[in-house]
Amino acid sequence: MKIGVVSQWYPPEPVFVPGSLADELVARGHEVRVLTSFPSYPGGHIYPGWRQRWQDTTTTGALTVRRVPQRASHGRSAAGRTVSYLSFAATSTLAALSYLAHVDALYVYHPPATTFAAAAALRRLRRTPTLLHVQDVWPEAVTASGLAPAGVTGRFLAAGLTSVMRRLYQGASAIAVTAPSMQQLVVERGAAPERVRTVLNWTDESIFRPVPVTAQARAAIGHRGRCTVMFAGNMGRFQHLETAVRAAAAVRDHLDLVLVGSGVDQEQVIRLAGTLGASNVRFLARRPPEQMAELYAAADYQLVCLRDLPALRATIPSKLQAALCCGSPVVAAVAGDAARLVETAGVGLTCPPEDWQALADRFSQVAGWSRERRADLSARALRLYRERMALQVGVDQIEDMLMKMTHEGARR
Repeated sequence: MKIGVVSQWYPPEPVFVPGSLADELVARGHEVRVLTSFPSYPGGHIYPGWRQRWQDTTTTGALTVRRVPQRASHGRSAAGRTVSYLSFAATSTLAALSYLAHVDALYVYHPPATTFAAAAALRRLRRTPTLLHVQDVWPEAVTASGLAPAGVTGRFLAAGLTSVMRRLYQGASAIAVTAPSMQQLVVERGAAPERVRTVLNWTDESIFRPVPVTAQARAAIGHRGRCTVMFAGNMGRFQHLETAVRAAAAVRDHLDLVLVGSGVDQEQVIRLAGTLGASNVRFLARRPPEQMAELYAAADYQLVCLRDLPALRATIPSKLQAALCCGSPVVAAVAGDAARLVETAGVGLTCPPEDWQALADRFSQVAGWSRERRADLSARALRLYRERMALQVGVDQIEDMLMKMTHEGARR
């Protein structure tokens, strides 16, 4: 098949799903054309060494990547992000009319919703079948992010986005979602049930994998020979890491918490740790991706922490897949699908989100578990990932959806 991939973000940005999908489809004998922009995520600035231009195409074997200009922005400004999304929608649609004119099927990575603009144009002009891969539930992911305005303006924005998403769901030939509850939400909002399928995300398997524990990695996270829980990733409003800091402060005599990364709430969380006198909470700056597997191995457990929002109950955060692929047991302060997955697979403990006392209790429990029990949890974690979330498993399902919708379109 000739497959088009449309995503505003693509490697070398740390948005690995479209890139690994494209590479794997090529390995399976397909011809793939990627339409994306110049790398700027997550900082919101074009990467050093890159210069935006209209004609930027690279071909490697059966994989061709074309980048089109955008107005890069990924800060706290809602206006800035909106302009960024709309700029890519415009340039990608214009390029797609010729660049993706003869593909058999399109794969569109969402968010943002504006990425679907190119697919909509091709569906109208050429009836190209399109698979929409939904990673976040909109409008909730926008309105709960802190970027959307409040009051009447916020409600107007939410209503408008809800209407837009309904049209997108109805316009897609097939929809892949990343969690069972998300599948239900998408159907409730206009998608035909028979067109929607849950495909659990994989992680970047070139980075996250089981590795031996090293003294250097233990030193890097400040491991003091007692139970250490690590959170790695974005310190943003959806993560609500205040819960984790308060919980760790309550069990400071038994457990250490290491927070690796950065984000808009980082300074606020650091101040809280200082106010509470939480000397067992340590902060590490964002590390190069290639170092993360060793850091995961150096900790005893990985923390998955989210706010208590309806949209987040229908998601499985990417840091869960990363932990499982490394064979790391987890402590998960989450609700919904992610909590059920952890509980049913027996790969760690869960507690309600935003409940620091419950999380402190879970911290105390895992601090008392034996090395043998942790080893059993580690084996369960790796088995769960390989059987249900691995790249091969996910691409099997995406490829099947692409082929089926192409055959259905050919019969019409």
